Amino acid sequence: MRKIRIFEHISLDGVIEHDGDYTYGAWTTPYRSPAGAAMLLEAYGTDFDLLLGRHTYDIFSGFWPTAGNFPMANAINAATKYIVTHRPDSLEWGPVKGVNENITETIREIKATDGADLIVLGSSTLTSLLLDHGLADEVVLITYPVLLGKGKRLLSDSFDARELAFVDSRSTPTGLLINTYRHIGSLKAANNR
Repeated sequence: MRKIRIFEHISLDGVIEHDGDYTYGAWTTPYRSPAGAAMLLEAYGTDFDLLLGRHTYDIFSGFWPTAGNFPMANAINAATKYIVTHRPDSLEWGPVKGVNENITETIREIKATDGADLIVLGSSTLTSLLLDHGLADEVVLITYPVLLGKGKRLLSDSFDARELAFVDSRSTPTGLLINTYRHIGSLKAANNR
């Protein structure tokens, strides 16, 4: 059985994508380093597939195929990409498979097969869905030492509270924290613990 592992780049105040004015649009750039990229690739594992929403797939397909020959690009380009989309016939960057009907059941079936872990990158709508349906096994937050104040948040406002268990924490030379948590399930009320 495969694991589903959610990876998200996030500010200290929970923003994953700064919107509105793009003064800070590249807020992750100053914290990138070869050592950090190596740690992140190690966290992905030696063999993985991707589970992405359509918007993230479209962004990635415009960058990764021509990013060059280096370990992160090679791993992402080689991964089978499972894409949640209403337009599976328009997927070109592969290897790729569309997920367009009975999304949670199809993802449950993919997860039940033998194969590499499924890595979710970006795809905040998909992240909320996976956690709400108990399909995610791990959440890995790559936390940047910035406060952005406004922008797209990791989870939707309708998201149901979940409990996570701390697994591991590592830091990069530029101050990123890579925190790994195991998904437990629904968060119980304080008086029910």
